[in-house]
Amino acid sequence: MQYKRILLKLSGEALMGEKQYGIDPERLAEYAEEIKEVADKGVEVAIVIGGGNIFRGLTGAATGMDRVQGDHMGMLATVINGLALQSALEITGVQTRLQSAIQINEVAEPFIRRRAMRHLEKGRVVIFGGGTGNPYFTTDSAAVLRAIEIEADVILKGTRVDGIYTSDPEKDKNATKFDTISFADVLLKGLKVMDTTAFTLSQENELPIVVFDMNKRGNLLKLVEGHNIGTVVNL
Repeated sequence: MQYKRILLKLSGEALMGEKQYGIDPERLAEYAEEIKEVADKGVEVAIVIGGGNIFRGLTGAATGMDRVQGDHMGMLATVINGLALQSALEITGVQTRLQSAIQINEVAEPFIRRRAMRHLEKGRVVIFGGGTGNPYFTTDSAAVLRAIEIEADVILKGTRVDGIYTSDPEKDKNATKFDTISFADVLLKGLKVMDTTAFTLSQENELPIVVFDMNKRGNLLKLVEGHNIGTVVNL
């Protein structure tokens, strides 16, 4: 395996599948199977999920809602998604722990770094919910922060496209894909990988990011095995 410990970042929208809102049980089951394959190979897996399929703080703020309250609703949405993925993983026989950055003791463990790392060492998948626990920070920032804290080897950002392109491949047919690209070039070319806060934090801590298509069956396993999947962002 190319990586021993990974942080998988999934967007909330990814869980919608073909739906317009909420959680698609089929997509959830597919993701659970993909993650199980990797965990069964001995790779330690931590996961951060967004909440955009349920609620986004920015969307609430745009309609006049208080931004902080909106972000708190978004954090709760990530916990809901975390519970759904935890259930799907446990159905496949994968031991899973959900840790939340906000205290919901009846639902999830509080985030404790040493406990999270111990779970990973024991072969459990750890899902981090609640974002960073602070408003104004995205789940991309939460993913980078948790990856650094648990000493992950890499962040794997699962998306709908198979890497980073010169422009949006869904809009521009002439867009070309990068196999590897530096942090500096991403910023120079104005490419959108993560929000600036998350991306800079990853760059400063020399934590590589791989952007790949999570919806293509087998991609996650191939990636951790060392195949040339997606785009690698490094120094």
